[in-house]
Amino acid sequence: MRMRYEKDGRMQATAIFPDAKIAHADIPEPARTFLQQAFETLRAPDAAAVMAGSAVDAMLKKHELTEGSLYARIDEALKKNLLTEGMAKWAHSVRLGSNRPRHADDTRPHVSPEEAKQAVEFAEALGNFLFVLTARIDRGIKAAEQAVKSPAT
Repeated sequence: MRMRYEKDGRMQATAIFPDAKIAHADIPEPARTFLQQAFETLRAPDAAAVMAGSAVDAMLKKHELTEGSLYARIDEALKKNLLTEGMAKWAHSVRLGSNRPRHADDTRPHVSPEEAKQAVEFAEALGNFLFVLTARIDRGIKAAEQAVKSPAT
């Protein structure tokens, strides 16, 4: 954190390092808000894991995978080629981690900071894969089409 003194003697933060993570605008609601909350709660691993799981759930729902359990919807996303096999395996791991604190598992109710970090990283990667990259490609296609239509200068 960078600080400076104000004229009245108070200290004012001028910058915080590292920059806070911001969920990408191309990720649709409510998944973006869940992902943002996951970023902001990493210091509380159980909360971050639950928010990451909710972000994954919301992302799949945006792809019209709404029937059945999250487990079944992850498998359906794999069958529909929305996810690779590795992504589905990672998604199941995130699902299991977020279930422990959400359901107050008797034997292992809490997730570790590393497990929470992995869950949040997966949710961000999934958002990038399903929405951000797709939107970027769509914008690139439109820009390329416009470039072809415009006269050369």
